[in-house]
Amino acid sequence: MIQQAFRGKRCLITGGLGFIGSNLAFRLVDLGAEVVIVDSLVPEYGGNMANVHGLADHVRINIADVRDQHSLQYLVQGQDYLFNLAGQVSHIDSMENPFNDLDINCRAQLSILEACRHNNPAIKIVFASTRQIYGRPDYVPVDEQHLLHPTDVNGINKMAGEWYHILYNNVYGIRACALRMTNTYGPRMLVRHARQTALGWFVRQALDNEVISIYGDGEQQRDYTYVDDAVEAFLLAAINPAADGQVFNLGGPEPISHLQLISTLTEVAGTGSYRLVPFPPEKARIDIGSVYSDYSRIQAVLGWQPTTSLRQGLEYTVNFYREFRESYW
Repeated sequence: MIQQAFRGKRCLITGGLGFIGSNLAFRLVDLGAEVVIVDSLVPEYGGNMANVHGLADHVRINIADVRDQHSLQYLVQGQDYLFNLAGQVSHIDSMENPFNDLDINCRAQLSILEACRHNNPAIKIVFASTRQIYGRPDYVPVDEQHLLHPTDVNGINKMAGEWYHILYNNVYGIRACALRMTNTYGPRMLVRHARQTALGWFVRQALDNEVISIYGDGEQQRDYTYVDDAVEAFLLAAINPAADGQVFNLGGPEPISHLQLISTLTEVAGTGSYRLVPFPPEKARIDIGSVYSDYSRIQAVLGWQPTTSLRQGLEYTVNFYREFRESYW
């Protein structure tokens, strides 16, 4: 179904020079789509021209901020699909600079939706949401019926951004859905610092043969989605009318403890080690314990499930950064 669905289709990716957006761009070009990438290239948010190395001649890249409503009004015109991955995803940054997070994850999302409503109401939007909006879980695995009680500003604003999309679907008929992502990893993720993704930083530390600090007792469990599996979910959600107005959890093949994760990573890398350390206060305040997702709903409705094992995904990731280290360190 996916193989023919995007041929000749016009696809806009906000945040397209970032981790997931760039991987999505590669896949869409392979499928014969006409791709426009929009990114502000703010270094702290993960945008990196190296992410489209070998692809730049096959896509159109527009350096613009999604907060610029005038640019968006032009860019959404004529597009068949909008993959909305633009956002501020650092939980720590959201607590230190909440108004910036509000501006990017709420106001900018309304600007995108308003641009579509007035300039291209026929577009289909897939929004990158997050399992962070569940907060500390009442039960695991977390399903879509779980109460939403985020533990930081980022979670609250991402929750609002998600529901703006569902509201515009329900009220204005702008076809939109949201994918609640969980610990996505793989090639092209930001590894320069630890403010966006812990696993990305762990990969860097392992490849630098450093000692990785694991907070607490290391028994907290998470699930991890390899980026190619996440991309497949975006494509399925885009082309399937059953996704309109819906929210879906993504997830990984199985939950795994932090200790198991780091042990597997250092084994795959052949370098690095780890130690247990107490939680620092700023992380303890927003830690959510063990949390992993129930993805049975997207499996039933769209036929999606993760297919890449953690070990296999880590092997792909480690090999990528060994080859392209200079562009990401």
